[in-house]
Amino acid sequence: MLKKHPVIKKNDKVIVLTGKEKGKIGNVLTVDKGAERVFVEKINLVKRHTKPNAKNAQGGIVEKEAPIHISNLKIICNKCAEPTRVGKRILDDGSKVRVCKKCGEILGE
Repeated sequence: MLKKHPVIKKNDKVIVLTGKEKGKIGNVLTVDKGAERVFVEKINLVKRHTKPNAKNAQGGIVEKEAPIHISNLKIICNKCAEPTRVGKRILDDGSKVRVCKKCGEILGE
C-alpha cells in the first residue's frame, strides 16, 4: 500500500478528533512519517516508571507524550480558527504551500 505524505508538520496547531483526548487542542512536537504518527504537546500523556539514571537521579514515575495516529488529528487554521482540511497551491515563484480549504489562508509558513 502506498502511503500518503503527511500534511501535518512540526509546530502546527491541531485538534484531536477521536479517542479519550477528543476535542483537545495542542501543538505538534514531532512527526514520524514512516509510522504516520505524531507527538502532540500535553496530549495522550502516559506514565512511565523509570530507574535512576544520569538524567533523572531519583527515578520514579515520569509523564510523557505518546504518539497519536495522523488520521485522528485535524489542523486548525490561524485565520479562521477552525479545524480544516489542507489543500496545496503553487505560488508565482514556483514554491508549493499548504492552504486552508475553508478560507484559503496559507498555513504555517
